[in-house]
Amino acid sequence: MRSKIEINVELDEQKVPESINWSSTDQGGEPKEVKAMFISLFDKDTLDTYKIDLWTKDLQVMEMDRFMFQGLRSLADTYMKATNNQEMANDMRRFVQYFGEKTGIIPTSEQ
Repeated sequence: MRSKIEINVELDEQKVPESINWSSTDQGGEPKEVKAMFISLFDKDTLDTYKIDLWTKDLQVMEMDRFMFQGLRSLADTYMKATNNQEMANDMRRFVQYFGEKTGIIPTSEQ
């Protein structure tokens, strides 16, 4: 079995993304428009991480804050699933909580 993921980026004259669309064979192949993306790929031979970070020029700061909050939260969950390192995952989650509070994504917790 094989799945194909396709990402299309439309650029303006200065090569700044105007639109980003992605599709996959698993989701039926219908393109979905997004405002931002980050992809990290871990090379099995060099053990280096390659990354692509793109966002459209109409992405607002509050949207980037929410995007980063959700991405960081997802990374903490992924780390926990992959390593079962509860202590480090909880440390990551504490930072995500801090980030969410400082950016106004979530209400400040009462201490």
